[in-house]
Amino acid sequence: MADFAGEHTWLQTQHELSLRKLIEGSAHQEELKYDFNIKGELKHLDTNESFVFNHYKNAHEQNHKRYQALGHWITQYVYELLERVCMLQKVYIPTDATEDEPRSFFFMSKNALTSSSSLIVLLQDCGVFRAGQWGRRATVYEGLEHGTQIPFIKTALQSHRGVVVLNPNDNLVDLKTEKERLSFSITKESSTQSVWWIPKRGSRSPEEHTMYVWDHFISKSAAKNVAFIAHGYGGLVFVDLLMQRKWEIMSKVYSVAFIDSMHNTWHQTRSDPQIQEWIQKYCREWVSSSKPLDKAIGSPIKASCPTVSAGTEKYGLAPSSCLHAIFKYLNSTLKAKTTTAMLRSPVATRSSTSKKRGNK
Repeated sequence: MADFAGEHTWLQTQHELSLRKLIEGSAHQEELKYDFNIKGELKHLDTNESFVFNHYKNAHEQNHKRYQALGHWITQYVYELLERVCMLQKVYIPTDATEDEPRSFFFMSKNALTSSSSLIVLLQDCGVFRAGQWGRRATVYEGLEHGTQIPFIKTALQSHRGVVVLNPNDNLVDLKTEKERLSFSITKESSTQSVWWIPKRGSRSPEEHTMYVWDHFISKSAAKNVAFIAHGYGGLVFVDLLMQRKWEIMSKVYSVAFIDSMHNTWHQTRSDPQIQEWIQKYCREWVSSSKPLDKAIGSPIKASCPTVSAGTEKYGLAPSSCLHAIFKYLNSTLKAKTTTAMLRSPVATRSSTSKKRGNK
C-alpha cells in the first residue's frame, strides 16, 4: 500500500495544490473548512477532526447538498493531482465534437498509446464520483490513499507501464452552465424544479464511454499487452466490452483484475464457451471478506474465475487493500504470457543461420 507520508512525498512537495485553495472564494468556504493533510486525510482546518456530515441541525437536505459540494471540489482536486502530480494528460471525447457540443474526457500517461510497454486501464465503479477515484465516501472518510486511484497509477508508472484512467460516470451535462449546475447553493430551492440533462455523445453510459475509448484509443495503441483493473460495476462494463469486442479483447488483453465486481458471467456471456473459458483463464477477482488477503474464496453463484479475499470486509477499502496483490498477479501473468510468446517464436541460432548461408 502506498505510504503517503513516507515513500510518496508528493503531497508535501506539491504544497501549491490544495483542496482549500479550490474552495476559497466559493459560496462554501465557511461551511467547508477542510483540506487534506500530509497523510492524505481530510481534516477540518480548525479542529483537525474528520468530516462531519451533520453540519446543520435537523436539516438533512442542507447537509446532503453540502456533502455534494464537497464531492465536487474533491473531484476537481483529484483532477489536478492526476494532471500535475501523476503527469497524466486529459483527453477530450468525442474526438470529432463540435465547438458547442458537450464533451467528456479521460486521462492517460504520456506515450501511453505509442509505447510498446504494457498498458493498465483503470475502470471504476458507478456513482457520483469521477475519474481518479474508487469511491467518494472512501476519499472523504478514509483519505486519498484509499479512496483515489493515485496509488495504483503511481505503482503502474513506477514499473514503466502506460496508464489509462477512464471516466465512465461522466455521462450528462445540464442545460444550465457547468458553473451554475455545480454551485450547490444551500438556499432553499423548489424540490419540483425541473432539470434538463443532455447526454454526452460517446459517453452516454459507462458502457458507451468504455467502448468509445477502447475503439478510438486503446485498441489502436502500440501496446500488445493490456490489463484492466475493474471495480464494482466496472467489472460488468468490462464483460460487456468483452462481448462487444470479443476477438480484439481476447488478443490484446492479457489479464483482468476484478474487485468486488458486479458482472455475471453466465448472464452476460450468453453461454459463449470461448468467452467463459477466457474469463476463467485470464481473470481473477478480489472480494471483500474476513479471510486473509489472497485466501481462496468459494463462490458457487459466480465462480467464473478464481476468487480470493481482498483482505478487508469493507467494500470501500477493497481496492487499496489488495493493490500489491493485484500488481503481483499482473506481473506474473504478463511474465507468463511473454515467456510463452518467446517459446513459440522462431529463434535464429548460430547453427541455423550458418546452415542457411551454406545452402545459398
